[in-house]
Amino acid sequence: MSRLDTRYDNYSPAAQRRCVMDRSLFLARLMGPTFVAIALGMLINLGMYESIIAEALHTGIVFYLSGLLSLLAGLAIVNLHNRWQVDWRVIITVMGWLMTVGGIMRIVLPQFAVAVGSTIYGGRASTIVAAMIVGALGAFLSFKGYVQRA
Repeated sequence: MSRLDTRYDNYSPAAQRRCVMDRSLFLARLMGPTFVAIALGMLINLGMYESIIAEALHTGIVFYLSGLLSLLAGLAIVNLHNRWQVDWRVIITVMGWLMTVGGIMRIVLPQFAVAVGSTIYGGRASTIVAAMIVGALGAFLSFKGYVQRA
């Protein structure tokens, strides 16, 4: 049985739970440290990140590519982990859907996506708040993926 096999109808309920948890831990171990690194980068290099965000909010190839990458990553997560349990694993599913929708918006409705991004990243305080949220989410996923087993 492949650990990432999505066709597990013939597996025992215990094997099905193990497959889902393996995927959850795998994605938490990928997403958690990545989010922590992004948050630390934003907080340590605040001025530079504000410039990067301002530049990225102009429609162009970078904006399009960020939408494409977000869409691909989101679809990968949703196809691998579309679980709506009432526990910590739902965060991974929600993040996958947010990435998918965000990618679609940047590709299909770039002006709307720029308006939303400009509202969210309106100044230094909002960049700090965004970094804190991303960092907290990353720390939580890292804890679940690397420290706590269940």
